[in-house]
Amino acid sequence: METDPTNGRPHESWGSSVNIRILVADDFRPWRRFVSSLIQPKKPAWRIVCEVSDGVEAVKKAEELRPDLILMDIGLPNLDGIKAARQIRQMGFDSKILFLSAYDSLEVVREALNTGANGYVFKLDAANELVGAVEAVVQGQQFVSSKLMEPTSAQTEDAHAANNPAYDELLRSRSVEPPETEFTHFHEALFCSDEVVFLESIARFIGAALKFGNAAIAVATKPHRDMLLEELKAQGVDADVFMQQGRYVSLDVADALATFMIDDWPDAGRFFESFQNLIESASKTANAKHPRVAIFGEGSALLWAEGKKEAAIRLEQLGNALARTRKVDILCAFPFTLNIREYTHSLEAICREHSAVHSS
Repeated sequence: METDPTNGRPHESWGSSVNIRILVADDFRPWRRFVSSLIQPKKPAWRIVCEVSDGVEAVKKAEELRPDLILMDIGLPNLDGIKAARQIRQMGFDSKILFLSAYDSLEVVREALNTGANGYVFKLDAANELVGAVEAVVQGQQFVSSKLMEPTSAQTEDAHAANNPAYDELLRSRSVEPPETEFTHFHEALFCSDEVVFLESIARFIGAALKFGNAAIAVATKPHRDMLLEELKAQGVDADVFMQQGRYVSLDVADALATFMIDDWPDAGRFFESFQNLIESASKTANAKHPRVAIFGEGSALLWAEGKKEAAIRLEQLGNALARTRKVDILCAFPFTLNIREYTHSLEAICREHSAVHSS
């Protein structure tokens, strides 16, 4: 964690060309590096003065450093980002807060902005929107990712970067159940070299879904399922209770593959039937207004380990189709011990089937 020893505010105004001191609160280390890579080349006068990985530390460092801007994730351990933002606002200083989150649920966006935050950037759009979002909020405007504005195409370009009554109207207009054809494409891959970071990342992904009233499904090896259960408990998620409720479903990956593999090849019909049943069952237990199901899967990694690279790619294609047609968030994991980086063509094919790719 890097910190700036000064508590002062070295700039003279909120203009985008002067020094802006930024605190980044996100529990995923590769993502923090990605944020830095988006900011530093374009805005060398902006400084990331501190990085923290949990909500309690975010509150502590915000009070200590009084940064100009806090980039706040929602799914933080110990204290989630929304609660952390409320505590920071109660302290009374004028740091701007910009949420940077993978959640696109309008209930979550509304709750985040109701903390007094100045904006909300959807993580999948950060590469295109983050710098502009920072410029907007430090100048006193409100910014909401364009993706969250898409359903109301009649809104003007300024609707997501203004002192924004139009956004309140947008929330009201979208407060009804969205049509069944409206889906968010979230199908990400995590390539890992560190088992500890791997388990922590997966537990954050599943735990955040459960904490926000959604359901989760883990399709993994038995060792990983057992370790994931313990990691969830360590992060304050009562996984046993969620399993009893049916909101958290833990499946052996080999057993799951057996339900839809025919002659060592994923059968599309069986795949969709199997997961549709799982998704519908888990979704019924969720208490979010518009429930989604988080799915963590190691099926492709297992196929790859067995030498079935083309079948692994095919499974990712089916997963991609599932993410485009169901209200699910899918995270796939591949350990670097599979030597996947040595097979450039297959690696590129795997990556093409994901909306985002991370490594740790």
